[in-house]
Amino acid sequence: MEKEKIKVMVVDDSPFMRMILKDIIDKEADMQVVGVARDGMEAVELALKLKPDVITMDVEMPKLNGIEALKEIMKRAPTRIIMVSSLTEEGAEITLLALELGAVDFVTKPSGSVSMDFRKMGPELVQKIRDAMKINISQILLKRKPLANLRVKSVVSGKVVVIGASTGGPRSLDLVIPPLPKDFPAPILLVQHMPPGFTKSLAQRLDRISNLSVKEAEEGDVLKPGWVYVAPGDYHMGVKYQDKKGIIYLDKNTEKINNVRPAVDYTLDKVAEIYKENTIAVILTGMGKDGTKGAFKVKFFKGVVIAESQETCVVFGMPKSVIEEGYADYVLPADKIPEKLVELV
Repeated sequence: MEKEKIKVMVVDDSPFMRMILKDIIDKEADMQVVGVARDGMEAVELALKLKPDVITMDVEMPKLNGIEALKEIMKRAPTRIIMVSSLTEEGAEITLLALELGAVDFVTKPSGSVSMDFRKMGPELVQKIRDAMKINISQILLKRKPLANLRVKSVVSGKVVVIGASTGGPRSLDLVIPPLPKDFPAPILLVQHMPPGFTKSLAQRLDRISNLSVKEAEEGDVLKPGWVYVAPGDYHMGVKYQDKKGIIYLDKNTEKINNVRPAVDYTLDKVAEIYKENTIAVILTGMGKDGTKGAFKVKFFKGVVIAESQETCVVFGMPKSVIEEGYADYVLPADKIPEKLVELV
């Protein structure tokens, strides 16, 4: 018996892009395009009628843009949606909003809204469609609970927190970073797998909604308590210790690790060697195993490892790997992680 194909719906206002997307998807033996929509209005209608497994959704469209269409679809017929975004600052901001509203992932158009060279994104797109099928729709619909303000006892702890996240990361981060109190006595290094530009928007968005100060990390940043440093896309983020201070350096020359740069394994490796038992690693939602080797290093130096539990993960991959290897000291839903961090520091 033949396995059922993944039913994909393509939404884009450019006829050229619709043709390319349809062509990329239909070439795959395990998926087929069941419908195409030219704008957000049509997307909502077709989603209700065709009930596709996965929708690729252009961000910028007439009549009803990608965000509005996404909100409507998630309300009326929750579906796995992959945003197709341009590599612009505005595109990045809108994409992050989409991930917060329930999109499961995104791919970028290499050059502007009608991308003549989009075909080279084909392998990434079809992989993300397959990966999306592993995601449980009910995970996407988890409502966020606002958290009580947390308080901190000590003034300086000498501890450092490293957070790693991939697919679904922005939504888990919304539960982990904003509730942390302004006087949180440790710096936080955040590695989210994202391309350049998107990491900057992520930092700006988290900064707006958090008590802590969040910035995209720069070469030479001195680690300060109450600050979150986001690894920029395409750079590994390391820490060196000089003049009794932790200082960030960025590394573009080291190959990708686990197929990604930035990789959280890289950051944990460097941080654990300096901060030893004062290192706290937090591994959030995402595909693959990035963070597992790093967690081993943290445990080796007697630090603490927290893994996000399956109930709040969009993709239970990275945390699951850490838990299965026996490195997790705590397995917690994302909304319980801030309290644990406050307790640990």
